[in-house]
Amino acid sequence: MTAPELARAMEVSTRTVLRDIDQLSAAGVPLWGERGRLGGFRLREGWSTQLTGMTEPEASALLLAGLPGPATELGLGAAAASARLKLVASLPGEWREQADRVGQRLHIDPVDWYRTQDSPRFLREVADAVWRARRIEVRYESWRGETRRVLEPLGLVLKAGAWYLVARATDRLPRPESVRTYRLASLLELQVGAAFRRPKHVDLGAIWQASAARFEAELRSVEVRARVTPRCLKWLANARISFASHVDDEVTLRVESVAQGARQLLGFGGEIEVLSPPALRERMAQQAAAVLARHL
Repeated sequence: MTAPELARAMEVSTRTVLRDIDQLSAAGVPLWGERGRLGGFRLREGWSTQLTGMTEPEASALLLAGLPGPATELGLGAAAASARLKLVASLPGEWREQADRVGQRLHIDPVDWYRTQDSPRFLREVADAVWRARRIEVRYESWRGETRRVLEPLGLVLKAGAWYLVARATDRLPRPESVRTYRLASLLELQVGAAFRRPKHVDLGAIWQASAARFEAELRSVEVRARVTPRCLKWLANARISFASHVDDEVTLRVESVAQGARQLLGFGGEIEVLSPPALRERMAQQAAAVLARHL
């Protein structure tokens, strides 16, 4: 077909057709043009792209192809494997080899050391509600106790092996703080409801970052000043505990509470000395004495 004929068939300009043919040729599609009264653009006979039959689950799983564990948990394990095979098969030979090299040289493990993977009971149901924009009624257990909520699920987040739901609570609309995060492992009951109108622009990354910052600020409310040894400084860094260094081997860090802080900091043994607050220093001494008494 000639460029004007293609333009009429596609309802675009001739200039657009010529530009698209150039881009297709550059991408390896075997197109060429023939001049003359019977000329036009021709596709090599019998050629077709190998990237065909991509199903909706495969497309959804494509971004999870490098994370087989999470894809399987979402019920997309087979779809992720199938999508990867189709994608790799569609690549030119040299690109296919490069894709294989990447797979052999890069592996992503989202679970932190010494932790087990979350296995939420309702993960697939929640994921389906996220994809289809369906409300869910849940019974949720937080540190404050059990509560019931009707949520509009906006997205899922996998953080260090734990699944979280970013959702809007219908009983708090339209306040911005109505968008909260919920740990899926804490869902006790779930019932899928009617469809809802999802906001057009949801910046899931920004919502999660703001929620995580708010959570950490609320949770780690006790500031601790301590004197540490050089070895303890390395231990704090290896444990990825955020702290600020000061003169005279002193650091400041934050903990959830006096009780939690004592449990956490006792793990550093004699390499750390709590200077303040006094209540934490006293709790450290009491628990250290109890440990000593049990081991004499």
